[in-house]
Amino acid sequence: MLVEGLNTSIFLPHVCTWDYSRSRSLREKARWYNPFVEKNRWRQALARTRRTAFGRLASLVGATELTSTFWEGLEETLIQADLGIKIVQALIEDLKEIARAEGLTQGDQIVERLRTLLLHHLDMVSNPEPEARPLVIVLVGVNGSGKTTTAARIAHRWLCSGKKVMLAAADTYRAAATEQLKIWGDRLDVEVVSGQPGSDPGAVVYNAAQATLARDVDVLIVDTSGRMHTEHNLMAELQKICRVAGKVISGAPHQVLLVLDATTGQNGLTQAQAFTDAVDVTGVIVAKLDSSARGGVGFAINSVLGIPIQYVGFGETLEDLSTFDAEAFVNGLLTQSETVPP
Repeated sequence: MLVEGLNTSIFLPHVCTWDYSRSRSLREKARWYNPFVEKNRWRQALARTRRTAFGRLASLVGATELTSTFWEGLEETLIQADLGIKIVQALIEDLKEIARAEGLTQGDQIVERLRTLLLHHLDMVSNPEPEARPLVIVLVGVNGSGKTTTAARIAHRWLCSGKKVMLAAADTYRAAATEQLKIWGDRLDVEVVSGQPGSDPGAVVYNAAQATLARDVDVLIVDTSGRMHTEHNLMAELQKICRVAGKVISGAPHQVLLVLDATTGQNGLTQAQAFTDAVDVTGVIVAKLDSSARGGVGFAINSVLGIPIQYVGFGETLEDLSTFDAEAFVNGLLTQSETVPP
């Protein structure tokens, strides 16, 4: 039964049919997990950053003296990894102080201390999944960051845990975005609520929230416009979307996840700051990590912005979205051997 007052004429023509039984295979697949394989997935995803930026670590590890050349080489390596100047300077100063205090003289000793410091910069724990049901997740980010694919991957994760999921195509300015989300919805057997091209995104979110309540959906995932973060009117519209969701479902949105393209490096920080100024961003998803040589931006997200990294996306499949693992991230950057030990 539909909720009283629900404008069915707007959203029903655009809703794909849900067949929950067909998602059983997804839930079965999710039960398999191999820690060794997962560690190597992280290492493979960070291969470009490791080879391009951290490739000099092998020579630095073999250093028998902590000369000015050693410190300059280490600093250049960290900067090239796109950690950001301020973080790199702080790391170098901390490492020099540790070397003096502990009497360290070998390059491998410094690199090991570097591992500890890098983990410290990622000590912000991801926010736990809210217990609210229905749960409303809004994805934000600039055009081309990978929001639509990420929406499908998050939907896949929730389906694998046995939840009923709905997708809302609130990017009404780009017809291709809505079509892409509908394709994902068809593959996942998930309802997709959309509107006419150029229609009010707030209306789409309103109808999707109404449908979520009426159909007893567990998780609603909203894919928003690939707005440029420098356009104030579009940021104001994003605020409106969040308000509309909250009017229908108490506490919504329960998560606002900012999708950042890892290939943008430090430019991603500017994007993140603009979005955090507009809405209450609860976490960051670093997408396309396997395509980037700037994986070090993850440290800046945590340290500079104070926002936890929730997920990391790499690869081409629905399964290529992992909960952020700080230790796996750092080991994937620093490990020089071909395989990661279990």
